[in-house]
Amino acid sequence: MQATTRVSTSAEQSESRRERRRLVFRVQHWTARILIHLAVTAGAIVFLFPLFWLVSSSLKPEGDIFLFPPNLWPSAFMWSNYPAALSSFPFVQTGMNTMLIVIGVEVGRLLSASLAAYAFARVRIPWRGPLFMLVLSTMMLPYHITLIPQYIIFRDLGWLNSFKPLIVPSFFGGGAFFIFLLRQFFMSIPREYDDAARIDGCGTFGIYWRIILPLAKPALATVAIFTFMGEWNDFFAPLIYLNTPDKWTLALAIKTWELTQQSGLGYKPQPYNHIMAVATLITLVPMLMFFFTQRYFVQGVVVSGIKG
Repeated sequence: MQATTRVSTSAEQSESRRERRRLVFRVQHWTARILIHLAVTAGAIVFLFPLFWLVSSSLKPEGDIFLFPPNLWPSAFMWSNYPAALSSFPFVQTGMNTMLIVIGVEVGRLLSASLAAYAFARVRIPWRGPLFMLVLSTMMLPYHITLIPQYIIFRDLGWLNSFKPLIVPSFFGGGAFFIFLLRQFFMSIPREYDDAARIDGCGTFGIYWRIILPLAKPALATVAIFTFMGEWNDFFAPLIYLNTPDKWTLALAIKTWELTQQSGLGYKPQPYNHIMAVATLITLVPMLMFFFTQRYFVQGVVVSGIKG
C-alpha cells in the first residue's frame, strides 16, 4: 500500500515538474516573440520617420519648416503646396523622360541579362566557369573608373544629350549582378525540363524562351524592380550625358529646380515645402510599384540565394 502511495506521489511530482517546464517554456517563447516584435517595430519607425517627415513638410506652411523645436504635424494642412509646386516644376515632361529611360533599360536588361545567365547556367560551353568569374570580377570596378572611356565613346558616336548612353548599354549584358542573380535562379530549375523539351524537338533558344523564362518570373520580377528603382532615382548618369532641360529626368530636374531663383528681387530659392511636395510625388511611384510587387521580389531574392 505504501509503495503504491509512493509511486503515485512520484508521478504527481513528475507531472508537476513537466507542467512547470512547459509554463517556463511558454513564458520564454512569448517573451522572445514580444521582444522581437518590439525591436522590429522600433526599426520600422526609424526607417519610416524620414518618409513621414517628407510628407509632413510638404503640407506645412513655409514658416513651419525651420521651427525649433520642430513640429511633427503641420499647424495647417496646406494642400495647395502641391499644385503651387507643380505649376513651376516640369513634372510631366521630366516624368515622361524618366519613364522612357526606365522602360528602355528594363527591356534591354531583362533580355540580355537573362540570355547571358541562361548560357552560364544551362549551356555547356568551354571555359564557362572562368568566363563567369570574369564577368563577376567586373562588379569590383567602380562606375567612375569606366566613366571617362564610356563618355569618349559616346561622344565619338554623337550620342551626347540623348537617351542612348543611358539605354543602349543595358542591351549588352545588363550588368554582372543581374546575370549572377538570374543564373542562380536558372540553376535551381531541374534539368529534366530541358531533357523533356529536347525530346519534343525544342532547341536551345526554344528551351530558354518557352521553359526557363516562364518558370523564372519571380527572378525576372526582382531584376525589374531593382532596375526600376535604380533608373528612377539615378542622378549621376543623366547629369553627365543630358545637357538641355527638355531631356532632363526627375532626379536631375528637381535638383536644378530647387536652386532656381523665384521671381522678385534678391536670391531666393524654391520654398522647401514645395520641394518636399515634388519629392513626395517622385517617391510615391517606386513605393507603389514595390508595394504591389513585393511578393515576387521576396520570392525571387530568396530562391536566387541573394542575401542582404
